[in-house]
Amino acid sequence: MAYYYVGEARRFTAETVIEAYCRGYYPMGEDDGSLHWITSDPRFVLPIGALHVPKSLARLVRRRPFEIRVDTAFRRVMEQCARPRSETNLAWITPRMIDVYCELHAAGVAHSVEAWQGGVLVGGLYGVSLGAAFFGESMFTRADLGGGGASKVCLVELDRLLVEKGFRLLDSQEANPHMAQFGGETIDLEQYLERMELALETSPKW
Repeated sequence: MAYYYVGEARRFTAETVIEAYCRGYYPMGEDDGSLHWITSDPRFVLPIGALHVPKSLARLVRRRPFEIRVDTAFRRVMEQCARPRSETNLAWITPRMIDVYCELHAAGVAHSVEAWQGGVLVGGLYGVSLGAAFFGESMFTRADLGGGGASKVCLVELDRLLVEKGFRLLDSQEANPHMAQFGGETIDLEQYLERMELALETSPKW
């Protein structure tokens, strides 16, 4: 996996974010609050309707320990995703990103899938929906609040929603051990852009 910095995002608005996704770019924040457009080659995509669901996760889904909601706490999901995970896995989501993605959410472009337990948000994910493409951005789980496995359950629910609504592309940006457990494939950037262009030609309703 190779990252390529396309340039600094000096003008970071809802409009420029949409334009960037349509060109294969996505934003990445730095500790100093600056933002950059980056792309990656190869690209990792997940198979809509054919996720590999480990047996332990399948059992968790069947138990239904969480109340799954969609688009009820978008900002809170992003704020949780922005928390540093460890000393080596630092936050890359800046306050400016949260504000702009909330604008996209208000416009019906960005969405969240959330796991609640006893009225507490314990996990979730968010991403951007354009045409028949969903660009997954980040996910979180609050195991300390009893939400072990919550983000994975949200991913299974996202897959169900994308199948139901006729989506054709689920972009996961990079292959890593956490996402690779769900299957998927790594494709070169040129092939990814071709698939994305086809997905953008149709417009299923979220």
